Amino acid sequence: MTIRQSYLNIRILARSGASKKDNRITLIMRQYFLVLLCTLPIAGNTAAVTLMLPPADVDVVGQVEYTHASREETLLDIARRYDIGQDEILLANPNVDRWLPEDGDRVVIPNRYILPRAEREGIVINLPEMRMYYYPKAARGERRLVITHPLGVGRMDWVTPLGKSRIVAKNKDPSWRPTESVKAEHAREGDILPDVVPPGPDNPLGRYAMRLGFPGYLIHSTNKPYGVGMRVSHGCIRMLPEDMERLFDLVPVGTEVQIVNQPIKVGWLAGALFIEVHPPMDEDRGKYQDIINAAFNSIADAIAGSGNEQHVALSGSAIKAAVEEQSGIPVMISK
Repeated sequence: MTIRQSYLNIRILARSGASKKDNRITLIMRQYFLVLLCTLPIAGNTAAVTLMLPPADVDVVGQVEYTHASREETLLDIARRYDIGQDEILLANPNVDRWLPEDGDRVVIPNRYILPRAEREGIVINLPEMRMYYYPKAARGERRLVITHPLGVGRMDWVTPLGKSRIVAKNKDPSWRPTESVKAEHAREGDILPDVVPPGPDNPLGRYAMRLGFPGYLIHSTNKPYGVGMRVSHGCIRMLPEDMERLFDLVPVGTEVQIVNQPIKVGWLAGALFIEVHPPMDEDRGKYQDIINAAFNSIADAIAGSGNEQHVALSGSAIKAAVEEQSGIPVMISK
């Protein structure tokens, strides 16, 4: 849908409220039009990686796109082309074969996102989503942006820590010094690691690394890119090599990093309420056994935090479907 088509649709909806004053409708129209601009990728950047940051009362960015598979590529090849993680592309396309998609299969590109509930500053990492949101500072007179990339995060037995930290150092072509516990794990599998792995193709840190204030934890590139979008690391945060190379130059030392755990995100776009549901972390599944109740709690928080005292009519069927599918794609749940 083009901006013009979206604008016309909103205008029709606005006109249906006969009790609204014309000047009020015009004001709403202008606000919604600006919000729609925030859902579109910035020209010249790859596949909805960089978006205009919307106003504080708008939470949804990006657009769901579609493409078609060919016999020459896997679903993971398509995911990398659009900067989507492995689990993300699989959840969005449950009926498409990961390794042998049919020629012409329609593939959903899930690059619409609800921004996590966190300060829109620095780097925000949502572990269940396995995705980063970077909010760079804007020069005076420029619009602020949000840059988003898929991540690989820590396994259940090597959990990535939650909380606030900072980027304390940056290294190009870093050496890897595996911990004793990591060396012991590899040794049990017959892989004896040296004390230091120098830069090069066998280095799992890739060419770029940013050190967090959490001791021993990094955001880094990888020599195994297909692990991005999965829980495969020893707690560090992996990025696609091309994403990390770009981010390395953008992020200054001292940047704040917030790591959150939000499998359910709820947010607003143009007066409508959306929900985005991801599978909870394995270690949290007990906490989310009653995930529908957790979803309604998140919805109540979003409505209470909006400052909108008007009644919000919700679609129970849409909420139920979003919770059951856990596709990671924002679903409109208000009527």
